[in-house]
Amino acid sequence: MIQVRKAAERGHFNHGWLDTYHTFSFADYYDPAHVGFRSLRVVNDDRVAPGEGFGMHGHRDMEIVTYVLEGALEHKDSMGNGSIIRAGELQRMSAGTGVRHSEFNPSDKDWVHLYQIWLLPEQKGLQPSYQELALSEEDKGGRFRLVAAPDGGPGVLTIHQDARLYLASLAPGQTVAQSIDHGRGAWLQVLRGKVNVLNHNLAAGDGVAITDEKAVAVQATSPTEVLLFDLV
Repeated sequence: MIQVRKAAERGHFNHGWLDTYHTFSFADYYDPAHVGFRSLRVVNDDRVAPGEGFGMHGHRDMEIVTYVLEGALEHKDSMGNGSIIRAGELQRMSAGTGVRHSEFNPSDKDWVHLYQIWLLPEQKGLQPSYQELALSEEDKGGRFRLVAAPDGGPGVLTIHQDARLYLASLAPGQTVAQSIDHGRGAWLQVLRGKVNVLNHNLAAGDGVAITDEKAVAVQATSPTEVLLFDLV
């Protein structure tokens, strides 16, 4: 069974410096029919203007994953981390007992396009922590490439939840599939391009909740990138 969340149905706010779409209820946007999917609570599709960004602010008890699609994002936090995350790179921040951070577009001419994702942690009060991961097109080309998992490992971010995140970049006509264990569900987010999933045509910004299926197969109909969540 699948439930499609079309891009145009998401919450949308254009603040001038920030053009943002919310797949699930977030901040001033509330939709009782879309408050999350299993442990997945936030999927925000953000575009931030040159020289603008999110000033220092705090979080607690949340697993926050950011993926930069275009441009660059400058990160600073109260743990002492500071770096620039570029297109094709991810960061994971476990807010735990509390962390403050800022995210800015360091460019003076180019917008940055990113997805910010929040998942509930497996338990509250964890020690705050931070990781980064850089991927090449070859890393995720033509396959579901694991990018985050509870046990982490080389080239995989560690998230404190029974969830696995995969990225795939596909050429037109390519198909990839991922099995789903009994009792688990999947959320597929189309980041770019167009795909067909279980006889549904999806485009950039669309998402789909998948339950009671043994696998999810994705066929690209244009150059495409997708993000897949495997959730308990």
